[in-house]
Amino acid sequence: MDKPPYDTARLASLAAEIVANTRELSALGWTPATSSNFSMRLDDRHAAITVSGRDKGRLGVDDIMVVDFQGRPVATAHRPSAETLLHTQLYARFPEVGCVLHTHSRVQTVSSRLWAGKGRVRLEGYELLKAFAGNQTHEMAIDVPVLPNTQDMPALAAEVERLLDAGPLWGYLIDGHGLYAWGRDMAEARRHLDAFEFLFACELDLGRLHA
Repeated sequence: MDKPPYDTARLASLAAEIVANTRELSALGWTPATSSNFSMRLDDRHAAITVSGRDKGRLGVDDIMVVDFQGRPVATAHRPSAETLLHTQLYARFPEVGCVLHTHSRVQTVSSRLWAGKGRVRLEGYELLKAFAGNQTHEMAIDVPVLPNTQDMPALAAEVERLLDAGPLWGYLIDGHGLYAWGRDMAEARRHLDAFEFLFACELDLGRLHA
């Protein structure tokens, strides 16, 4: 068998990190059924990503595969998620991005439905806005885009590219679907993911209290 075009020792290390974090997110109830997908940058041409259709709470290191930045499988017969392009476009565009997390928590999904009509969730004045890389103050607002759900991944990826062109972005929602968040490494991506979850929950609670 030909030698894979990537560092297999690094893949093993990333796979273990992805599996450990995926099991934690599954235990939180953020990856129901076989939903969600998770990836990390392997090198400047490849990413390690979860295999399609697997229960994320029961993953092993063999459930992590390699794709190139066009989303194509590399040296494997496994099939990646249909949404792989939404991961790899971030790695191709931003050399500093090292991890992309996509979850389907109840809070994220309800938020995506509630604010789909506006096309965004505005988060303003929260101390936790400082959790997002580069933010130094709570005296600001960020708009989290809510994109229409579609199975046309190239079209969806093109819409994400347009948003990335418009300014800083730490994540986005897909209507009736869930959240994409990313960071320089797993720790930063998890921080962004956790911050979004908390802030969306606050907005939902405020909406109920004001009803």
